[in-house]
Amino acid sequence: MKPESLTDPTRLHPKPPFKKQSQPWPGLASKMEPRPDHGETSYKGSGRLRGRKALITGGDSGMGRAAAIAFAREGADVAINYFPSEEPDAQDVIALIKADGGHGLAIPGDIRDETFCRELVARAVDGLGGLDIVVCNAARQQSRDSILDVSSDDFDATMKTNIYAPFWIIKAALPHLKPGACIIGTTSEQAYDPSPELYDYAQTKAATMNYVKSLAKQLGPKGIRVNGVAPGPIWTPLQVSGGASMEKLEKFGGQTPLGRPGQPAELASIYVQLAAGDASYATGQVYGSAGGSGQP
Repeated sequence: MKPESLTDPTRLHPKPPFKKQSQPWPGLASKMEPRPDHGETSYKGSGRLRGRKALITGGDSGMGRAAAIAFAREGADVAINYFPSEEPDAQDVIALIKADGGHGLAIPGDIRDETFCRELVARAVDGLGGLDIVVCNAARQQSRDSILDVSSDDFDATMKTNIYAPFWIIKAALPHLKPGACIIGTTSEQAYDPSPELYDYAQTKAATMNYVKSLAKQLGPKGIRVNGVAPGPIWTPLQVSGGASMEKLEKFGGQTPLGRPGQPAELASIYVQLAAGDASYATGQVYGSAGGSGQP
């Protein structure tokens, strides 16, 4: 085998300035300029998750899509959840999974509803024939200059999506998870260094980090691992559908030591590592990927 050539990470993906662009929430990756890289053509699997059965929320785009593609190419069967308006992106993911000979299951719905969260888990278990990986990745992020601009409805929607939904989904999934199963939460650098305009979102990411550590202690004796991934500025529809101001969007990721935002594909291997059996001693951990800024 030929050795892989070194790649300069500062030149690997697009840098700011980016074109001004806006989409209705929750946005579509397929309409972004430039389009995010989720590993569609680059991720190569090696069977690390063969036979595993995964449920990923927010699996249509962003880190959820990157994880879904990577999991499938590592041999897992994958169910993805997404908001109904994200159907075009979701079908792209399912097509990619099927093209690689995998089993993909699309389950649209609003995870802000407790009844749907229970149905989501039931449909995933039924459609996949079991469940042993749960990735709580879906999130709502809306930029607001002042706390005075955050309505109670805004606050409630963010909390329901980012905090209540994982609570409901994990509760429903636990009876199906056996020793060796794992749960992965997507937190953020916002948990450690919150931006002033992300008052509500940043709180939920700190809470995600906290539930990862708490559940890891609670479920460790049962043989179920719980970990988190903490991205920095990643180029996803979250940013163009209200998650960042136009001024911040144009310069997005430029403040990092690598001088650019990350692409979802650059986090795929982290999700795979945390889901794989050879990470058997990793629980209660939060793995960062922030281009040299943020923590951990």
